[in-house]
Amino acid sequence: MSIEANLWEVRERMAAACTRVGRDPAGVRLVAVSKTQPVAVVAEVLALGVDAIGENRVQEAAAKRPLVPTGIPWHLLGPLQRNKARLALDTFDLVESVERVEIADRLELLLAPEGRVLPVLIEINIGGELQKSGVLPADTSRLATHVLERCPHLRLEGLMCIPPYDPDPERSRPHFARLREAGERLAPELGVGRLELSMGMSEDFEVAIEEGANWVRVGRALFGERLA
Repeated sequence: MSIEANLWEVRERMAAACTRVGRDPAGVRLVAVSKTQPVAVVAEVLALGVDAIGENRVQEAAAKRPLVPTGIPWHLLGPLQRNKARLALDTFDLVESVERVEIADRLELLLAPEGRVLPVLIEINIGGELQKSGVLPADTSRLATHVLERCPHLRLEGLMCIPPYDPDPERSRPHFARLREAGERLAPELGVGRLELSMGMSEDFEVAIEEGANWVRVGRALFGERLA
């Protein structure tokens, strides 16, 4: 199938998931995860219409973005190293992977002289997996409070997670529910109206929507298998 046909199918599945739980489809946005995809493919999906482009690696995104049309936000999805923070700020409009106080402080230090405010999400290691990045659930409140109180040039917009992989999307549901519950608990504690949720990928985005996702991050279902 073509990328256009894949995109149509993904949008249809997103809308159907919203209908099943009585949600407005306008409340769920699509991040096209273009990791390893060439510039021509990124330009094609931008022309077809997605809500954001998502990339895992700072340097890969920095090489691609100047070569494609502007106007659509780019999200950093992968872990951010301190020495890549400057390049990340030059490349991305939103960072979904703030997971440590040190990263928040580094971004704040670089943003302050520019007077720029960067939207961010806190990544939670929702399954407590040793090999994955993300703040542990028990430490989320501390990190969120630090961002709000000590990093005025970061705008905390929500939470992100990548649950343990399982080919059965229903196995992801409890993890998505935990992220939703964390957002519902944290928002009043932090004194913010609400926290958006970025959760769900190609294999489980419909379940994520049913559990409250505002952003879904879809790569393979749009582009096919990743290039080597």
